[in-house]
Amino acid sequence: MAGRLGAGRVSGSRGRQAGPARLWARRLAALGIVLVALAVLYMAWFRNSSLVSVNDVEVEGVTANSGQVTRALASAADGMTTLHVTQDELDAAVAPFPTIAAVSADPSFPHKLKITVTERLPVAVAQVGGREVAVAADGFVLEGVDFDPGKLPTLEAGRVDGTRLDDDGVAQAVIIGAAPAGLRERMESASYDTELGVVLTVDGAPELRFGDGSRAEAKWEAAAAVLADSGLSGSYVDVSVPERSVSG
Repeated sequence: MAGRLGAGRVSGSRGRQAGPARLWARRLAALGIVLVALAVLYMAWFRNSSLVSVNDVEVEGVTANSGQVTRALASAADGMTTLHVTQDELDAAVAPFPTIAAVSADPSFPHKLKITVTERLPVAVAQVGGREVAVAADGFVLEGVDFDPGKLPTLEAGRVDGTRLDDDGVAQAVIIGAAPAGLRERMESASYDTELGVVLTVDGAPELRFGDGSRAEAKWEAAAAVLADSGLSGSYVDVSVPERSVSG
């Protein structure tokens, strides 16, 4: 009899301990349901509601075609909210402007959106359609960019594919854009030879031959090392294979 009574006391104790545990489990489950409901409400309504709509757009960093770029970005931001900014739509808005390299957005709750524009910088001048235009280091033609032609080297444009130079022109632009500052200031012109690739004329230096536009930084390191040799002689330096520079 005593054994049965003891067993009953143990069972009752376990029951009393299990009661609060079940209560907390139910509370946690209810809390989880509430959180899920709030998340659904946020995703489905609040983050796209007029309560947080973008109505104050600030665009900074744009200089070329500033009016058109600003209007395009403001139009793309119309309908967005500070809790739901669509980067793809901003990128698409500036796609027609080759002067724009990238845009980034910084929303401020509840209604302001600051858009920062990163522009492509001119590294060379090309003749396109009978006009002198600036060219970026990735070969894009920078229509609308103010530049001083006398401070930039020239390159052979060839044909323009849309808003970008052809492959030969891009290779020249890439090599020019990768040049160290000291040598970039001395560059005069670039051309593309079917056998030698990119050929640069640099003031006070032999002709520099780079091959294609790949490994531009490594090739410039090799060129700078050769040009630093006070005993250098010859009419050209070939760094198309930067590990095996050749002069002659």
